[in-house]
Amino acid sequence: MSIAGGQPTERPSAEPGRRGGTRRSRAVRGALEAAARRGTVVEKEILGLAELVGPGDVCLDIGAEFGLYTHVLADLVGPDGTVHAFEPQHGAHRALELGVRAAGLSWVHLHRLALGGTPGTAELSVPRRRGLPVHGRAYVTAGAHDAGPNREFAGFRLESVAIETLDAVVADLAPGGVSFVKADVEGAEGALLDGAAGTLAAHRPHLLLEIEDRHTQKYGVRAADLFARLTGELGYRAYTWSAGWRAAPGIVDTERNYLFSP
Repeated sequence: MSIAGGQPTERPSAEPGRRGGTRRSRAVRGALEAAARRGTVVEKEILGLAELVGPGDVCLDIGAEFGLYTHVLADLVGPDGTVHAFEPQHGAHRALELGVRAAGLSWVHLHRLALGGTPGTAELSVPRRRGLPVHGRAYVTAGAHDAGPNREFAGFRLESVAIETLDAVVADLAPGGVSFVKADVEGAEGALLDGAAGTLAAHRPHLLLEIEDRHTQKYGVRAADLFARLTGELGYRAYTWSAGWRAAPGIVDTERNYLFSP
């Protein structure tokens, strides 16, 4: 299945000869989907990826952390497709690399890189709890007015990271275009969109974005304004996952992940 014109429609059949993942990747995906159904640490939205992605597709996982989405996407696109996973944190990137290698995902390519509005370098703030890094709450400090909800952590460390725009990496790594982009960038979604104008106009990928006021406000951006930018200026339709993709009229307190579909 895929989503088009505001209504779910049958996904076109894969081209002859195209295939999904391997036995090993299917096993990993099955375990992650089972965990998502139980409501554990795996986000429920991975259950809806099969309606958006298929064999041979090219996908980006931005802010991949340990690769939960990376593994599911890899099985869906199979060796005829490609997944580019971006994780700038040193520790998380190493864990991601080990997991991808263990699963034999040769069609997954890893990049220790952050994506934003302009290329350059910046500092990544990685909070710490009981002396351990909280990888899922790391954020790029460039453009941030304060630490936002990360004030709850007693400490943090800074890592220097390279930043590139989504348009530049697509031109370099996927000139034929991308089908799907998942991004979890802890509030910097506005900068990500600033650097993605060409890709969104030319390729119209599905976008799965985490958007929460508590994170976006540290960059001076309201979640509702991002939602309006995507559904107004950029012409996307919004959905949330609840045993299927359901139309979303706006930002709601009960959800943090939103699918934007062309």
